[in-house]
Amino acid sequence: MILLLEPTGGAAGDMFLAAALDLGVSRDELVHHLSSLKVPGWKLLVTKAERHGINGTHVDVVVDGDPAHRAPEHHHDHDHDHAHQHVTDSGHHPHGHRHLSDIRALISASTLPGRAKERALEVFACIGAAESKIHNVPVDEIAFHEVGAVDSIIDICGAAVVLELLGNPEVFATPPPLGSGTIHIAHGVVPVPVPATLEILRGVPVLFEGKGELTTPTGAALLRTFARIGPLPACTVDRIGYGIGTKDWPDRANVLRASLAHHAADEATSVYVIEANLDDCSPQILGALLDTLMKQGALDAWVVPATMKKGRPGHLLSVMTTVETHRALTNTVLAESTSLGIRSHRAERTVLARRHEEVATPWGKVRIKVGYEGTTVVNAAPEFEDCRAVAEAAKVPLKQVLTAAMSAWQKV
Repeated sequence: MILLLEPTGGAAGDMFLAAALDLGVSRDELVHHLSSLKVPGWKLLVTKAERHGINGTHVDVVVDGDPAHRAPEHHHDHDHDHAHQHVTDSGHHPHGHRHLSDIRALISASTLPGRAKERALEVFACIGAAESKIHNVPVDEIAFHEVGAVDSIIDICGAAVVLELLGNPEVFATPPPLGSGTIHIAHGVVPVPVPATLEILRGVPVLFEGKGELTTPTGAALLRTFARIGPLPACTVDRIGYGIGTKDWPDRANVLRASLAHHAADEATSVYVIEANLDDCSPQILGALLDTLMKQGALDAWVVPATMKKGRPGHLLSVMTTVETHRALTNTVLAESTSLGIRSHRAERTVLARRHEEVATPWGKVRIKVGYEGTTVVNAAPEFEDCRAVAEAAKVPLKQVLTAAMSAWQKV
């Protein structure tokens, strides 16, 4: 299953939650999981709304004691969606702020389901890294205003929970429009897109269009962390939801469309091929990496010798993955090899239907893997591990077992 995100009117944390609820995610179940965060004084206000003729769901995180959050119509911009680095001359944060380290501890102590906790921490790490670079301060000195922190925690952790409730789909997103102009935040007037948004989305496709702030830092971080941004894959759409933003933009519908889909039938044989050129990686590491990749679900993985630039000997590492395992195995290659980057492309493979047939050899039974098209058998081969186990137990050469197995199958 895949989740397609189309941020026509931009992206923000509340719009992501709204689109998911419009898809059919249970509000009560979402709130139940978020309550494990032990963040008091908030509630999720869910209403129906319309922008440019498109009806959908609007969400507002209402925080106790904040007049701007008492009703959606009083919430004009996404100012609450910005992390505000704020440090006194002594280097300490004033009262009324939450450090990123505090938020990480809060999430870690929660009982968010499945991978939600890990995903939420990844999003906050993404925002923290951007703010740290922009303000030139350590990540742990980044702080959110108290009310803004509550909004951000609920938006981000809620988005992570939503992916669990949707069955952990693979997420794709079209390039988000960033907007233009200026906006007033805690630091004063800054350009749109605000520095954090642009930093978070550096290196991925974006659109410099629209007036006002269309994509917020939280929205940018959710897209950057959860989705592959670019062209959407061929698929069959099953369900559609619209998350409605607060502003009513004059030139576009302020909506985030989310579609649950599955890969089209002709995509059933689609795979990804991941490749990396390596000229500084130990053969021992490569051998261990191949084993790891296969255990993690690679369809195949291999290494071939290559002559690199300046005549240096090296290796070409290739991994064939399913669409579902592509992202995880990409991360494994980057983490476990010495590569600083990889490339990947989609490929189509033709796969024969398969079945196993058991045959008896003089030393024991083994399985034959049979490949066929329609009713015609195209290929057959003994299962190597079955034959090796039988050969070791009987203390006979492996090649004898392989030959006997094929002979027995051909006589059937």
